[in-house]
Amino acid sequence: MCLAFTTTSGLGLTNTKQMREIQFREALREAMNEEMRKDETIFLMGEEVAEYNGAYKVSQGMLAEFGAKRIIDTPIAELGFAGIGVGAAMNGLKPIVEFMTFNFSLVAIDQVINAAAKMYSMSGGQYSIPMVFRGPTGNAGQLGAQHSQNFENWYANCPGLKVVVPSNPYDAKGLLKSSILDPDPVIFMESEVMYGDKGQVPEEEYYLPIGKAHIVKEGNDVTLISFGKMMKVVYAAVEELEKEGISVEVIDLRTVRPIDYPTLIDSVKKTNRMVIVEEAWPLASISTDIAFHVQKSAFDYLDAPVLRVACADVPLPYAPTLIAEALPNVAKTVKAVKEVLYLNK
Repeated sequence: MCLAFTTTSGLGLTNTKQMREIQFREALREAMNEEMRKDETIFLMGEEVAEYNGAYKVSQGMLAEFGAKRIIDTPIAELGFAGIGVGAAMNGLKPIVEFMTFNFSLVAIDQVINAAAKMYSMSGGQYSIPMVFRGPTGNAGQLGAQHSQNFENWYANCPGLKVVVPSNPYDAKGLLKSSILDPDPVIFMESEVMYGDKGQVPEEEYYLPIGKAHIVKEGNDVTLISFGKMMKVVYAAVEELEKEGISVEVIDLRTVRPIDYPTLIDSVKKTNRMVIVEEAWPLASISTDIAFHVQKSAFDYLDAPVLRVACADVPLPYAPTLIAEALPNVAKTVKAVKEVLYLNK
């Protein structure tokens, strides 16, 4: 069931655009290549981004085109090269800093939170920080608890940052291009298990706005919200629900700071029910904040409590059976939707 790709204005596409199928990693590479060709102040730095063509081959071929001054291999020293990136941004450059995984960004979090996010405010507007921190987030299988964490809500909690989590190649390219041009620091979170995903992407240049959710599919019975690779769970759940005649409105947040609350509120005013699917731990999550805003702004429209499907409140186990039990899945999502529709027996 392909819900993510249509030639509608909601995706920013028109029927005249030429489409081709490319991988998620290729979409990211195209976004960086296109912007770097236009602006010599943009550069990419991170572990294995140059000589090795990227840990996930996102930057394949970029060293050959742009040279070692703009595609820079770094030591395994996230705090150091994140700080270099912030300093470069303060001095007129536009760094793209790649973390091999956002789990490793914890080593650099002082530079991200206390430098990049706060510099504009603390300098009285003298320094903007036009930079992107990008790399994979969340679990990618049996990598252990320390390499399987979601920090979208952590970074979204910090004023001064924007947080983008694309779910498909089309969004990845359009959102990364906008992130590179943004005057503020952007946390751009991908997924290891999505780099090989294929999707329709226009040959023509395009940009997607940061902070605008995408209504992937309209429906009447319930609003189902997610972002990033959890959209795959949502699509599979919708396929099951529609077999039973349940009309689901599907919304891909695309960005979790800022969150497009007006689109979410308008949807729940139509469907009167909402379920949110998120890979992160449940406490202080993105879904928690959405549930608060919905009950605050659309309480009289709700016919059932807002429900969320999140990761179990434990460090992610290593055993595949326990991983499957801990993470959001299709069965849990279908059950939550039926619960807000009062269809569970």
